[in-house]
Formats: sequence, structure tokens, C-alpha cells
Amino acid sequence: MNKIVFALFFLLGSCNGFAQNIRSDSLLRVLKSELTREDHYDQAKEKRIAMLRGALLHTDSTQFNTQFNLSSEIFEEYRSFKFDSAFVYVKKMIDLSERFQKKDSLIHSKILLGSILLHSGFYKEAFDITGQIDTSGLPNALKTDYLFLRARLNAGIGDYDGDAHFSQGYYRQSKEDFKKAEIVTPPNDFERTINLAFLPDSIKQKKKTPDFFYNTIIRHQLPEHSIAMVATRISFAYTGEDRILFLALAAINDIRSSTKETLAIFLLGQELFKLNRTNDAYLFMQEAARNAHFYGARNRAVQIESILPVIAAKLIDEKQHQKDKLLIGFLTFLIVAVVLFFLLVIYRKQLLRIKASELEIKEKNSELENVNQKLWESSKIKEELIGLFFKTCSSYIETLGNIKHKTLHNIKLGKYKDVNLFLNNIHVEKEKEHLYHMLDTVFLTLFPNFITSFNALLKKEDQIWPKSGETLNATLRIFALMRLGIKEHATIAQILGYSVSTVYTYKMRIKSRALVPASDFEQKIMEIKFIDSFPH
Repeated sequence: MNKIVFALFFLLGSCNGFAQNIRSDSLLRVLKSELTREDHYDQAKEKRIAMLRGALLHTDSTQFNTQFNLSSEIFEEYRSFKFDSAFVYVKKMIDLSERFQKKDSLIHSKILLGSILLHSGFYKEAFDITGQIDTSGLPNALKTDYLFLRARLNAGIGDYDGDAHFSQGYYRQSKEDFKKAEIVTPPNDFERTINLAFLPDSIKQKKKTPDFFYNTIIRHQLPEHSIAMVATRISFAYTGEDRILFLALAAINDIRSSTKETLAIFLLGQELFKLNRTNDAYLFMQEAARNAHFYGARNRAVQIESILPVIAAKLIDEKQHQKDKLLIGFLTFLIVAVVLFFLLVIYRKQLLRIKASELEIKEKNSELENVNQKLWESSKIKEELIGLFFKTCSSYIETLGNIKHKTLHNIKLGKYKDVNLFLNNIHVEKEKEHLYHMLDTVFLTLFPNFITSFNALLKKEDQIWPKSGETLNATLRIFALMRLGIKEHATIAQILGYSVSTVYTYKMRIKSRALVPASDFEQKIMEIKFIDSFPH
């Protein structure tokens, strides 16, 4: 997949300036896409590490080579991923080498320890490690690694100091160590080709353009981490879009190799900031900050923290400038729109007034019709209820009169047992049921669709229907009184002979099962239609 992507980039244009911009922009788009897949690459690395750690755990403690090689593999996985874990395993490599008295392995492990201390900003500790290494009689490979470590350490502390006087000494020592390393182990053809990028323009062959070095990296099919390292190194030979090209390539491969101790994305953010591409600079500098904290690179974190607020401030300024431009454009548009609006208002003033008046009249008529409808409905309900009230009261007054007359008559005659028998035959509950039946009958006359409409607000399994012979049951009767406009719990409880808490419980139980929100349930009850339509 990587080869296909890079091949596509290779085909992008042949014109050096314009094509380079296209290619660097394409790589930046790929880089942003890879940032979204960063967790995927990290998880794959964690799986590899878990497998290696499992293998190490089951290794015989007497087998030096197996233990050392597995520890070395785990270290390499952690080396540019997480400092503290890499430190643990390189210390294990040192301990194994000392225990089994393996001098070359010990020196190799100490060089590796120095390299991660350098990456994390522990310069003094890294210098202490290089001072402990006895370089006499070292194989060329180890001596070269040692010299490269010391060279990078001097260059790193020179960059960190940033002092015109003290840094120069570190830089001189770094160059000397690099030269010594090249004498011990001369560069191969690929390394010599890469070194051509740092020749002066007057000496560098004309064909050695950024395209040449870019294609050289791709053509050699290096591992992803190696691509990132080589591309980062070549980026120092260029500026502007050419440098962005190599730094973007390096940053992409850092993500794919789960490299957190990465210089490329930090340098990319700096270069984009110089070119006033602040949005991208801020995005990549934030990623660099996350990587530095994840790895534990204290020196890099300090560098980032010094420049990130500057980029953020510029980004805020740019956005504010854009907002100001938009505001000016909006105000200009608004002024023109207001002028046109007033011209239109003047032109159609009379017509709009007439239409507004007609609309207002229609609205008022509609409101008046709604009010009249409610008044008429209320009047009809009151008429029926008042009729029921007087009819019921007359009936009960007549009944009370009969009771009084018969009771007094029996008392006068001394027929106390008959009085007691007579009074026991008066069933209050039946009278109450008779009263509720009359009330239900009147209500259902006014609202014949009440039961159906009420149950339409509930799920089928929760619907409440009167039993055979019933008009309304207790639950329906509570909401019937609410439809008549009686909403106080105490009043409803007094009419129906319940406690206030019982009325409240009935209401809450039904609301909790309703198909509509509980807050809208009572309004839906009040919307149940009256029998008669308002006479227009």
C-alpha cells in the first residue's frame, strides 16, 4: 500500500516548483489522514510487544542469547515509542551482560541506554554513560555506534543550550566525532548518495534535486522508521516547500512505525509556521506535544511549549482577522439590504398595511371564535351540571323530608325498633353510586367520545375500560372531573370520597403509562371534544 501511495506521489508533475507544492500538499493530506489511524498503529505495536514479553517470560534464565535477544527486540519496539519502558529493558540487557560477563553486549547495551537518555533530554546522564565506556579494543561496529552517540549528544546539547559561545564547542566536538565515525566505518553507496544533499549548490550536480533524493528514498524500500530518519536528515539540506516535502514524508512514516520520539513533525510545524500556514502548523505542533509527553522527551516538550503559544496566538489573530473581514462584508451587505428594504417598504407601504390589517382581523376573528367556543362549551357544561345539581338536591331534600317525617312518626308511637330498622335500610353507598351514575351519565352525554379518546393516549395493554354495567370507573371519573375544569386534587378527592394521595397516585400511574409526555397528558385530556359543535 505504501509503495502505491508513494508511486502516485512520484507521478505528480514534473515542474520543480509547482509540482513540489502539489506533492508536499498531497503528503500533508496523507499525513492528516494517518493521524486519524494513529491508534491503530499503536495497538499493533502493543500486540507485538505483548507477544515478545510473553516469550521472554517463559525463557529459561540460564539462556543468555535467548533472553538478551528478546530483551533487545522489546527494547527496539519501545526505543522510539516510550522512554520509561525502553529504559527498563535496556537495563535488563545491561544486567544480563554483566551477569554472563559479555563485554561486547554490555557496551552495546550502554550505547543504547545513552541514546534513549539523549532522546529524553537526560544529557548529563547520557554523558556519564559515554564516560563509562572503555573504547579500547572495541569492534568497528561498536566504536562507530559509540562515536555517533557522542556526536549526536554534543549536537543535541548544543541545540538545547542555544548559546552563541557555549554551543559552538559542542558543535565542533560533534563534527569531529562524526568524521571519526566515518573513518572507522566509511559510508556505503546509499549513505554517500544522501550526503550529496549537503554539498554546496555550486558543487552539487544539477540532477541532485529534491525529486532525486525523494525517489532515492522510495526506491530503496527502507523500513518505515528508516525512511523517517533519512527523510528528516535530508530535510536539513532544504527550506520552504522542499523541506516540507521530506518532513511530511518522515512524519507519515513515524506514525506508521508508532515513533513517538519524533523530530520530524515538530520541525514540520516550525517550517509551516514560517510559511504562515498557521492552521497546519498548530495541528502538527499539538501532535508533536502529545508525542513528546507520551514518550517522555523532556527536552522536546520544553521546545514545543516555548513555540506552541506563539503559534496559537497567531492562529487566534488570523481567525480574528477573518472574522473582521466577514464582519465588514456582512455590514456592507446589511447596509445595502437595509436601503433596498426601505425602498421596498416605501413602494409597497399601503399594500402591506392593508394585508396586515386583513391578517390581524382574521387572527382576531379566529381568537374570538375560539373564545366563544370555549364560553359556549363552558355554558353548556354548567347548564347540564346545574340541572343535575338541582334535580339531585330536590331528590335528596324530598328523601330527607320523608325520612324525617317517618322517623318522627315512629318515635311518637314509640316504635324505636322500626326507626332503627328503617334507618338501617338507608344505604348511603348505593345513594353515592346512584349519584356517581347520574354524574357519569351527564358527563358522557356531554363527552360521548371521552372513554375512547382517553384510551387512545395509552398503550393497548394499559387501556382502561369500564366493566359491564359501569359508566365510568374510579380512574376515568378522576380525569372526567379534570375535563370539566376541576383540577385541584383536594376538590376531586372531596367529590369522589377519596384521599388526596389516592387521587395523586391514580394520576401519576396513568401519566407514567401514557404515549405522550407526562407534562402534556393533562392538556391532551382538555382537548377531548365536546359533543356538540359550536353554532356558527
